[in-house]
Amino acid sequence: MPHCGVWRAGREGYIRSDGLGDPGRRAARTPHMEKALIIGESGAIGRAVATELRGRGWSVEGLSRSGDGFDITDAASVERHLGQARRDFDLVLIATGALEIDGDAPEKSLRDLTVEAMAGQYLLNAIGPALVMRHTAHLLARDRRAVVATLSARIGSIGDNRLGGWVSYRAAKAGLNQIIRSAAIELGRSHAQAICVALHPGTVESALTRRYLGRHPAVTPQAAAHHMLAVLDGLSVAHSGGFFDWRGDPVAW
Repeated sequence: MPHCGVWRAGREGYIRSDGLGDPGRRAARTPHMEKALIIGESGAIGRAVATELRGRGWSVEGLSRSGDGFDITDAASVERHLGQARRDFDLVLIATGALEIDGDAPEKSLRDLTVEAMAGQYLLNAIGPALVMRHTAHLLARDRRAVVATLSARIGSIGDNRLGGWVSYRAAKAGLNQIIRSAAIELGRSHAQAICVALHPGTVESALTRRYLGRHPAVTPQAAAHHMLAVLDGLSVAHSGGFFDWRGDPVAW
């Protein structure tokens, strides 16, 4: 497990009682990732991650649909933006995704499933990140520790599914987890120090989750970004191919 320690509720969300989750103390413990690429920087989590990294003195590049015309669901757009990208990133974070697409809410039952809604979920939440992963071999640094991570969700866990429903979103995130697992194996053959993981950020306050916040405790995007970076800081090559939550605990596939 990347991290251990006791977590408690704080103003910025859940923080570690041993001080490692305290924003004022974490900066000094940040390891040596100097260059980051954030896919989906205009989103709540992507923007928060980029802000924290820049605050630590990192060089951060971001791509988004609204800012750069980057469309993760379009192979030509991904190729155009990433085909010539710098090739020595220490961190590539794929912070894209959506719970509702084109107004289609998660299904409460299989009776509600439609081809269009399921295809849309797969395109954005699984195929899109896979298109980015095609480029990670030339995006990541080879001569040092380098991390590629994507936002998944605990709801994509097959082992943790006890309620059913939300079929398309669950299936797309489960598919994403399999993509990450396969990518980790392939990356390991060319990048000895590469770490490739899926992350569950917890329930985060954003426009995408506004309708669902009453059902689960939520944290700010800033707290979620802080927690995820703390998890990434603690990972080693042995964790590559894994699925971790915001506390650093493994999530069942």
